Formats: sequence, C-alpha cells, structure tokens
Amino acid sequence: MLNALGIEEFEELVYRKLLDQGEQEVAELAAALGVAAVRVRHALTRLGEFGLVHRITVGRYRPVEPRTAVPALVNRRRLEMETAFGRVREEMEDLAHAYQLGRLRHDPGRLVEVLSGRAAVNQRVDELTRSIGAHLWVLDRPPYLEWANGQSDTNESETATTRAMIERGVDIRSVYCPDSMERPGRFATVLKLVALGEQARMLPSLPFKLRIMDRKVALVPLVGGSYDSLVIVHPSGLLDALVELFEAYWERATPITAGRRAGDFEAHDPDEPSEDDLILLKMLQAGLKDQAIARQLGVSSRTATRRITALMKKLGAETRFQTGAEAAARGWI
Repeated sequence: MLNALGIEEFEELVYRKLLDQGEQEVAELAAALGVAAVRVRHALTRLGEFGLVHRITVGRYRPVEPRTAVPALVNRRRLEMETAFGRVREEMEDLAHAYQLGRLRHDPGRLVEVLSGRAAVNQRVDELTRSIGAHLWVLDRPPYLEWANGQSDTNESETATTRAMIERGVDIRSVYCPDSMERPGRFATVLKLVALGEQARMLPSLPFKLRIMDRKVALVPLVGGSYDSLVIVHPSGLLDALVELFEAYWERATPITAGRRAGDFEAHDPDEPSEDDLILLKMLQAGLKDQAIARQLGVSSRTATRRITALMKKLGAETRFQTGAEAAARGWI
C-alpha cells in the first residue's frame, strides 16, 4: 500500500509489526520477523526519515499514528513531485532553446523524426513496436492508432501483443487514466495483463500520450487530438527529459493490482464476491466514475450505478470509501 510513497515492502512490514506490537527493541522485531537485526535497523532508520517511527532510546522504537504520519508523508511526496515537474519544465525549455540555436549546425533528423499521414505513422510505430527488446513505458490515453494492416486494437489483440512481449522479458510499465477506458472491457483486460506481468498504474488525467521504447526512442503525437502526425525522439537531452517526466508520473500514480479472483474464494457462498464484484471493486479503487464503469461493463450509467449500490449493500457500506475499506478488510482486494 505504501510503495507509492517510496516505502519498500520490508519497511512497510516492519512498520505494520510495530503498529501491532507497540514499542519494540530492534532485536525483538528481528526475532519476530525472522531476519537479521541489521536489516531491521536499516528499515527503522528509513521509516524514521519518513516520519513513521520515533526512536525512544538506543535500539528501541515506537510507531507514529498512521492518521498523522501518512498524510504528512503524502504532502511531502506531492511537494517533491511538483518540484520534479518544475525541474523537467525548466529542462525542456533549456533543451528547446539549445535545439533552436543548434538546428542550423546539425541535422535535426539525427534527433527527431516528424511523420505525417496516418499510413506512415501506423507503419513506423508497428516497426518500432516489433523491435522492442527490454522496455516499453507508456502514458496511455487517446488517440489510439490502427495497426499497419488497418485493424484497430481490441482487447484480444492487446492481450496477445502484451503477452508476447512479457514472454520475451520486456519490462512493461503503463500509466492509465479514465480516458484510457473508453473501449468496453478494457479495464478487465488491464487486470489480466497485470496478472501476466505488466506493471500498471492509474492517474485521474494525463496531459498527452507517450511511448518510450528501450529508453532509446520516444513517441509523442504532434497534435493532441489525432494520430496523423508523430514525433519520434532519438537519444538526446530531450529524450532524457521525457524519460524523467514518465518516471515522475509513474511515482505519482496509484498501482493497479490483479488481486484475487472469484475462484480463490469458497464456492457457492453467497457472501463471497463474484468475478463481476471484484472487477467492479477494482474500477472503484482506480477512481473510475459511473459513466466510465458503465462503458467497461457495456451497460447504461443507471445500471452501473445500481450494481455499485448493490455491491455497497452486500458489504454493508454507506459510502464508496467504506465500500473499499470493507472489501479490503474482508480480503477481497
């Protein structure tokens, strides 16, 4: 849960153990967790830097109340991200100025390609996608292009393409937004891709579409509302800035996890969640609104709202926040 704030899994484990046990000695924590004391001491030092624990005496620590510590840490991370965005904007301006000064002395084709025309764009993107060997990092939002053969992406083709890259060992990281979920069933597809090995996160909005391939080339639509023209950025300061920009959005985004499936629960128990319940919970957790959820389910907004209300009733919740909290408490998500 806390990894989005920069806290590693073992550090969160130590923090949770302190929350459960109260004040503890390093040696006591190490024994309880079955690890070396030096590892626990290092985790406690980091947790202290995050403001999640206090050192009482040498070797003894107590946890800070989460409702105090976590919001303060969230605000701190938000400030760090805003500072990082400011640095990227400054760097982009410097790079743009340097490019303008040097364009008469250098061949711009070595730094960027500008493609025009849907057919040329589709063909070039298809070629670059097939050549990916190690990394594919994506800020995902419309517009979406067709493949070189003129076919549009489907949930099935997206799954097949992503599966093939994961099987080749490609590190796929995607940041989605609600606009990414216009195609019915895509959210469920993303959950399947996460189960296969894609790392996926969600933000309320994204400013533009971006693909970074093998950290060697970046693709950015030249005009935001269409895919008729495309800029391909090759190794340069501009590419470095785009990589840093992606990483800033990645750190800021909320992870999408595959979670449990209906088959993980006891069969035929009416109190256990169905597959539809679990997908609906994940969409609510990701922040999708009723209209976006309706598109994913292929139903009207009114029907989507009724299903959400029924799920809240099943969980005995009065608000959507309580719905998520109760589902987490039951181990559904």
